[in-house]
Amino acid sequence: MTMHSSLKNAAQIQVRRNVLKRFERVDLLKAEGRWKDGDRGFGLVKTKPAE
Repeated sequence: MTMHSSLKNAAQIQVRRNVLKRFERVDLLKAEGRWKDGDRGFGLVKTKPAE
C-alpha cells in the first residue's frame, strides 16, 4: 500500500503554522523572559509564532 499524500513528514511541511504546541509556547515565553521556574504549563498566555 502507498501512503496517502496528506500524511507528509513534518520536515516537508512549508506552511507557516498559526498555532504553537505547548513546549514551543514555553520556549518562546522563556526567550522573552515571561516564564519563571515553577510556572505551570496549563493556562498559558497567548503567543504569536516567530516569523
